[in-house]
Amino acid sequence: MMKRESVPPSRHQVDARMWGKEHGLPRSYPVMCHLLDTAAVFGALWDVLLSDQLREKTAQELGLSVTEARKVLAFWAGLHDLGKITPPFQAQVPEAFAAVRSEPAYAFAPGAEQARAFRHEMATHWVLALLFDEAGYPGTSRLMRAAVSHQIAQLLGGHHGCFGAVLQAKEVAQASAYRPGLGGDGWAIQRGAHFAELRRVTGGWAVPERGLPAELAVIVTGLVVVADWLASQTEAIVALLPPAGWRGTSEEIDEHWERTQKAAPGLVAGARLGRARFTAERFEDMFPFPPNTLQGDLVAHLPTMVKRKGAGLLLVTAPTGDGKTEAALFAASVLGHAAGARGLFFALPTMATADAMYPRVSAFAEHALSGERALTLLHSMAWLSPAYSPAEFPDALSEGAPAEGVVSADTSTATEAGAWLRGPKRGLLAPLGAGTIDQALSAVLPLTHNALRLFGLSDKVFVVDEAHAYGPWMHQLLTRLLEWLGAFGAPVVLLSATLSGCTASSLVDAYRRGAGSLQPSALQPCYPGWVFTDAATGEVSTPREVGTGRGRTLDVRLRPVVWDTAAPAGSPGQEGGRRQALREALEPVAAEGGTALVCCTTVAEAQQTFRDLRRAFPHLAAREGGLRLLHSRHPANARQRITAECERAYGKPRTPEDVARPRPASILVATQVVEQSLDFDFDLIVSDLAPLAQLLQRAGRGRRHLRGATGRPAWALPEDAPRLVVLEPAGDSGATLVPRTWGSVYDAGLLQRTAHLLRTRASTGIAVPEDVQELVDAVYAEDFVDHLEGSAQRELQRMDAERQADEAAQTHLADIVAICAPADVAGDLSKLSRREAGVTEELLTTRLGADSGRVLCLYEQPDHTLTLDRSGMLPVPTGGRHGLSHAALAQVMAYVAPVPGRWLRGAEGHPVPKGWDKHPVLSDLVLLRMQPVSDDRESGVPAWSCRHGSRTIRISEVGLESDA
Repeated sequence: MMKRESVPPSRHQVDARMWGKEHGLPRSYPVMCHLLDTAAVFGALWDVLLSDQLREKTAQELGLSVTEARKVLAFWAGLHDLGKITPPFQAQVPEAFAAVRSEPAYAFAPGAEQARAFRHEMATHWVLALLFDEAGYPGTSRLMRAAVSHQIAQLLGGHHGCFGAVLQAKEVAQASAYRPGLGGDGWAIQRGAHFAELRRVTGGWAVPERGLPAELAVIVTGLVVVADWLASQTEAIVALLPPAGWRGTSEEIDEHWERTQKAAPGLVAGARLGRARFTAERFEDMFPFPPNTLQGDLVAHLPTMVKRKGAGLLLVTAPTGDGKTEAALFAASVLGHAAGARGLFFALPTMATADAMYPRVSAFAEHALSGERALTLLHSMAWLSPAYSPAEFPDALSEGAPAEGVVSADTSTATEAGAWLRGPKRGLLAPLGAGTIDQALSAVLPLTHNALRLFGLSDKVFVVDEAHAYGPWMHQLLTRLLEWLGAFGAPVVLLSATLSGCTASSLVDAYRRGAGSLQPSALQPCYPGWVFTDAATGEVSTPREVGTGRGRTLDVRLRPVVWDTAAPAGSPGQEGGRRQALREALEPVAAEGGTALVCCTTVAEAQQTFRDLRRAFPHLAAREGGLRLLHSRHPANARQRITAECERAYGKPRTPEDVARPRPASILVATQVVEQSLDFDFDLIVSDLAPLAQLLQRAGRGRRHLRGATGRPAWALPEDAPRLVVLEPAGDSGATLVPRTWGSVYDAGLLQRTAHLLRTRASTGIAVPEDVQELVDAVYAEDFVDHLEGSAQRELQRMDAERQADEAAQTHLADIVAICAPADVAGDLSKLSRREAGVTEELLTTRLGADSGRVLCLYEQPDHTLTLDRSGMLPVPTGGRHGLSHAALAQVMAYVAPVPGRWLRGAEGHPVPKGWDKHPVLSDLVLLRMQPVSDDRESGVPAWSCRHGSRTIRISEVGLESDA
């Protein structure tokens, strides 16, 4: 359809009695004013948030000039709340509704004003499909999803986070017959008048020739949502509130438009949603040290490659401790500069690793970036992290305190908008971020505002650490996210210490599919090394193998043992048992000094191991820091304290004094929480049997940093031959026998394969990095069983079949519940919001198979009062009309601990105190009324316990435990 430069002006004047905002305001705010405000803020966001490339691409897709596109899209953004000109919405303020309901012009079907389920954003979708069609937007009555008029209506109807289903042509033509909540002709006339006036003022006369592809539709949706929220802030509205008696004449509308355009840039600037700029070019300008071998190869070759081909995806594979983080940040700068990206998001596997990465990204931003450098930490407990200063969390929840940045809207919308816009909770909208990967993966699940998450990632460099660390469920979601990032042309950096060739290919090819390259790459990564694929052509470069300045040979000692972890702490070790083998392995530490990591499979076994070592090495237990225990089942503040102690005790040496002598004898007993991204360095690693990739990760904590001959005990030399002792649970025949206490933590077949491979390396060790890729691929090789015989072969075949079936089921489920690839949207945005039957929010927001709950221990004092702490100094806070203050809420959350969900089923916790129901973060919390018991098991340390259903739950210095 040809573009039309003008349309006849509306014959009807805007009725200023139609209100759009009311909550928290001195008087109702006309909907016309809010439409103008949102259009103005959208224009400011277009100018500040989008790159030149993205503005040009959007305009080109629409068949418009960049100037025309800005005006047209601002016009669209303003129309987002046109559905508020309906009886059900206007009836929500009876006084305002009374002024129009009795007028014959505003007739509606009986009861139509009570159709609250027909929300205003749904009405926007219904009415705009016809109005855009009447305005000449291309369309067809035979296939509504192909009509530009319907696509834009559906997009704007999704501004509350969910897109409505495609309408039928007959529904659009006779909308009020299908939806009485739209009202009669008078209501339609007013919607048309608002439509025409908004189009006149914004200059959005041009008619697009085509609709938007899915990736650009998502970006426009995100801009509309953010513009709406910024324009809905109470203080912004009050500043623009028209005088009493405002009638909405063309002159008054023009005057308001002029005022709101002047105010809009300030609202955008105040939200700190601008663009960071990747200005540093040299590695030395970004970091206070020269590049190592891996980093130097990237410095030498990546910029030239990117300059020639444009931005794309970089995959880096290298051992732990080889500087992958700095390599990734340098690459992010190169790719971000080439793509004109507005920032970066660094995704990590756990909250602890995200907390640790936050200051490193902050330091990088200070040296390498300019422009807007607002940085967020993004995970479910980020607001409790010590990385943030209290000033970034205004105590806006105190009773009676005015909340800065509050949005004038219904409660659910105001809460959602506030979480995205205020302080550190700006989340993915901020230019820079570090957080857990699930925050990014939520973008490809059919959750409310998933399009906003995609928008937040669309123009950033996306860095994924530990790309190997995710199971089939999360891997499948990651591949879907990479498809979307490929469609956006967003730069991506993937980091891994142990990535199989098959997994590497699936990740790279997902990005290439999104970018339009459908031919598989058959990638074979080299180790250590890197490979690059550009988004423009999908061509995969020849993998570059790089050397390492810290080659070493793991001294692997596989110890088959009888699994006797349940024996009482301090009792004599069983001949050939795990407890005896562990004591023998740790004897050099206890006798001569140095540090050791003991990595256990379950929290319960880590707790029991800690107790047993305390009895076996009493002189270490008596000295501060001699024995430590780190796992997930501590209250949040205790875990933070222990992690900080470990970082000081086992972290990177910072001064010559740190390596002048070996460290005092110290043993850390831990679970898998130490595997990823924590920069710990031990003289010895002892681990329960685990899949090969995890063992290599743990081994990477062995003699990780150069401490020299003076900085390590004699038994820990040479430094380039770190010792890894693997405790293999074995049966009477000597074959691997997985303990029942491990449950389904690890696949039994992978453990069998790993043990077999380790036995073949007993005499030679594992050369790092030379042997790593070969071993990682070998442990998953389909022909692995061909090298076995008889019952061993049959048993492993059975285990493999079970593992493959489970992985296939998880992959299939992830594929079912995830949103479709951008190429499959095909004009129907409701595919981004559609859920299959039986798929719940809980399933979508948790990792598959995770069975977890959260508890808060309340300690009963002698006078029967309850406190948050054992010493009785912190009373349990209660809230007022607005719930708990931020300080009180943070104090409560500091004592929360995760536990297995099975501990909590079948019983009710202690009643929730007054005011706690105001806070969603406390909604699933189970309160446990703890009473003191004589002492901790076999230790004499004070402990507390309670009965919860059939269980006794205890807490002591080793964390939470359950008897049942």
